[in-house]
Amino acid sequence: MIQLIKNIFGIGPKVNIGDLIANGAIILDVRTRSEYSSGHAKGSINVPLDQLSGHLKKLKDKEHPIITCCASGMRSASAKSFLKGQGFKNVHNAGPWLMLNKYCK
Repeated sequence: MIQLIKNIFGIGPKVNIGDLIANGAIILDVRTRSEYSSGHAKGSINVPLDQLSGHLKKLKDKEHPIITCCASGMRSASAKSFLKGQGFKNVHNAGPWLMLNKYCK
């Protein structure tokens, strides 16, 4: 049960989000379109969480690094869990999109 909770919220070995971004990771913002249009991390793509299943082809391949983000970290945790369930191997939850700005130039 504890491992399930850790997996859902992305708790586990630390990864360097800045290195992932520098090496071409996809930043996937799962907020609504209106939230995204009010501000987002540079270079991110917007696919609202409720539309994610219909846009999996935008995510290149299942080995490519993906960083999920949203407003607080809850939707991005759900997106990470969903993507892992779809066979994506390298998915990381960054939590709030504002935390990514320091890495996006």
